[in-house]
Amino acid sequence: MRNSRKYRLAAVGIALSASAVLGTQTMAQAQTQGTTDTAPRYQPEMVRALAASLGVSEGAAIDRLDRQDAQQAKLAELARRGIAGDGAFFDASGKLTVNVADSAAAARVEKAGLDARVPARGQAALDKIKAELDALAAKKVPSGVVAWSVNLAADKVTVKVNNDRGAAAEAFLARAAKHGAAVDIVRGQEKLEPKAAIHPGSKMTFNNTSQWCSVGYGAHDSSGRQYLVSAGHCIVNTLRYDGTAFAKGYKTRYALGTRSVDMGIATVNSGHSIATSVGTWGNTDPIAVKGSSRAASGAAICKSGATTGWTCGAIDSYNNTVTYVDLNGGPDTVVSGLAASSVCVEGGDSGGAYISGNQAQGMTSGGPTNQQCSGGVNSRGSSYFQPLDDALSYYGLTLNTN
Repeated sequence: MRNSRKYRLAAVGIALSASAVLGTQTMAQAQTQGTTDTAPRYQPEMVRALAASLGVSEGAAIDRLDRQDAQQAKLAELARRGIAGDGAFFDASGKLTVNVADSAAAARVEKAGLDARVPARGQAALDKIKAELDALAAKKVPSGVVAWSVNLAADKVTVKVNNDRGAAAEAFLARAAKHGAAVDIVRGQEKLEPKAAIHPGSKMTFNNTSQWCSVGYGAHDSSGRQYLVSAGHCIVNTLRYDGTAFAKGYKTRYALGTRSVDMGIATVNSGHSIATSVGTWGNTDPIAVKGSSRAASGAAICKSGATTGWTCGAIDSYNNTVTYVDLNGGPDTVVSGLAASSVCVEGGDSGGAYISGNQAQGMTSGGPTNQQCSGGVNSRGSSYFQPLDDALSYYGLTLNTN
């Protein structure tokens, strides 16, 4: 169990300094391109975690992040020039591939310095299949089918199954199977749960109970009113930090047993604020938040949470729909619009902040029921998070940045 002071530090942004800058330990000097007084481009712990996961040097990990940023910039430039793609993804080597409609479009993308392919299906066609499955799940929750999502790299919709014995699950899988090779059904998967936990010694407590989540990001509306953006299942009437009420639940799109989206916001009480830097549980100085540009699938990412602290991995995919079980015996809930990652989480991490470089990405939603993150920062695991940009857009808010 972590000591209480450290426990509080990562639990809520109001304990962190808004003027904090990135740490300078380990690879900081190597990232400053010949100077020693310039802030590093990447958070050092993310560099170390990426290097360890890839089995390469920290210098090679920095090169990987540089290439990742450069390729995403090229992709954005193609979009500005009206060269449309049908989805893009990073492969295991860090190379970005763009789906295109035909060889002529592929030539234009390759001329810009990116790889291109003409897929059998592509994102638009796969999204249509997934939307069909979403509509079926909206009518009756397919308990036992734990998740379904678009896998761009494989050019398929992946359906993960724990138990297919129920009538709704059987009907769901039968519909999925009608799409043939476009759908990959993977069995033997663990059930999922929203990552709120019942345990004493919480970080962001619910009302006057011992349940907790982790604090997400601060944002404001056009009039300057301050909000906490979090996982929807973490939004309740009163949210407390260290026993003091600091926010009040305002809106959520999560409802147990009903087709949901796991986003929500709380109004921040007068006298409190959410810092514009993400705590790293003592691994480095807090990470300054500079924006919320969405990273492509395959990008490196880290999260801060009240239970497992600072853990890192990579983004797997976007537009995931999952089925969450309720450990208190309530009905299963289908949740759409999530991103999947290889970041390890446990109960109580929900709502916690995901960040890639200095760009805020989202808040923890859920993960495998019995997952344990025993290996620290580089723990093997998986999780789902609510993309921040979708939540900001839906509620009409602007992220608070450093």
